[in-house]
Amino acid sequence: MMRVWVLLCVTLLTGCLRPSANPHYEVGRPYQVGSAWYYPGENFTLDETGLANVYGSGHAALTSDGEFFDQSAVMAGHPTLQLPAVARLTNLENGRSILVRINDRGTGKPGRSIDVTRRTAMLLGMPDVGATRVRLQVLPEESHAASDELPGHPQLAMAAAPRSAVVATDLAPPPGMASEPNKVRPTATPAVAAAAPVSVARLSETVAQGPANPGRLWVRLDAFEEYSYAAAQRTRVGDLGASIDRIVDGRVRRFRVRIGPMDTVRQADEALTNALARGIPDAHIVVE
Repeated sequence: MMRVWVLLCVTLLTGCLRPSANPHYEVGRPYQVGSAWYYPGENFTLDETGLANVYGSGHAALTSDGEFFDQSAVMAGHPTLQLPAVARLTNLENGRSILVRINDRGTGKPGRSIDVTRRTAMLLGMPDVGATRVRLQVLPEESHAASDELPGHPQLAMAAAPRSAVVATDLAPPPGMASEPNKVRPTATPAVAAAAPVSVARLSETVAQGPANPGRLWVRLDAFEEYSYAAAQRTRVGDLGASIDRIVDGRVRRFRVRIGPMDTVRQADEALTNALARGIPDAHIVVE
């Protein structure tokens, strides 16, 4: 009997200590992890490649946007995206892809673009330990639907007429019908419905299979409109094997500095560490 009572007390105490979920829209301020800086912001069309990790143990009870953290759900954390967002995540090493709910700020390690739950990793065929080459494609319509109704999401300011000032007046009756003196009456104030509790829907766990395309690893540095600035940065990290890549987008021409290609994650991590140490805080790993 004493054992049952102790278990009951522990259960009640645990329930009292567990924080309440409070799903809300979140962007956040710039922050630093080691030598790397991250600048959160809205991006409903992001399409990027990089390295993914699987969440370890010891995560807080809530995600960054106030949802319950659940290793058995298809969830992920991203360093800069608005929260929540919905994206297609593809394991480039085997071609599997799935929709994920991005509801956490991550990853906490420079060189990693996303953290995923164990359930997500299992569905994508990712190992529990080590980095996996992935592609992340944010889905605009699904992401707007996931965030627009949450508290904290920006709303357009619209002024409405005060209900108490709105009145209605009866028109004159048709000929031959009895009439009453002009009568003005206030309109009935419609009942205000109570706010519905915010619920977080789980995404489908449907896995799509495409061709594998593991690519090679690069460390991207900065992009410049002037070639001279790109050349100066290349010289700064020239011993790391840096090169200049010309990018043309319509009438816009830029020059991007990058290091690589590299075949292993260890090589990419070393190159990234060296770039960050030389004062290039926006350096990051991509897969091409």
